[in-house]
Amino acid sequence: MTDPLFDLSGKTALVTGASRGIGEAIAHLLAAHGAHVVCTSRNVEACAAVAEAIRAGGGSAEAHALHVGDPEAIEAVFTALDAAGRAPDILVNNAAANPYFGPMLDMDLGSYQKTVDVNLRGYFWTTVQAARRMAVKKSGSIVNVASVNAKRPAHGQGVYSMTKAGIVNMTEGFAKELAAQGIRINALLPGLTDTKFASAITGNPKLMGLMSQLIPMGRSAQPDEIAPAVLFLVSPASAYVTGTCLTVDGGYLA
Repeated sequence: MTDPLFDLSGKTALVTGASRGIGEAIAHLLAAHGAHVVCTSRNVEACAAVAEAIRAGGGSAEAHALHVGDPEAIEAVFTALDAAGRAPDILVNNAAANPYFGPMLDMDLGSYQKTVDVNLRGYFWTTVQAARRMAVKKSGSIVNVASVNAKRPAHGQGVYSMTKAGIVNMTEGFAKELAAQGIRINALLPGLTDTKFASAITGNPKLMGLMSQLIPMGRSAQPDEIAPAVLFLVSPASAYVTGTCLTVDGGYLA
């Protein structure tokens, strides 16, 4: 039996970037605690596989294509969920873009724009769409997956880090505006995690060796070590928590 503090039965949870990595782990965990999970990403086939795996394990899930860099695509998914009576009770903004690695002075405008469009505008507009619907029910929880880079910009990831800092500030602003409507919104700051997204670091022995020296626990995280923090933030266990940043980084920011 699910602990009542973490029971998500009857809730619909929309997870962006759910086709792999941290998003996939979050989708599985929320489903395991009773949520109907809407798995989204640009790769709808991969999302469909995640949703099928959830259903095969006794959970409830569906998949939708969603490019969070496209405002019209965001609106289309919410319209489809409205029609199905599945307006989200929970939103996890997890999809992110980092198309460029190197000095900010050498970054082209196209890569800059893609990073901002997905990581800032995408999070903002998805949050707006979800919160408008949550406000009708006077209830809802949103988690914005940011990064430790929000607090400590990483070498070669200046603009990516900048957008993650913006997500933290956006989260705090929304928290103040939405609390009176029964909506909680928090940010998660994962440290280095062993995913395809971070493979430029985790797959490079030299870089990984250097990073391991900066992380007190001496290793990267696995996605299923990040997901429980999201479960806490969207569950009744965190009923009095809003506008906060929960860091899961093996001590990196200590």
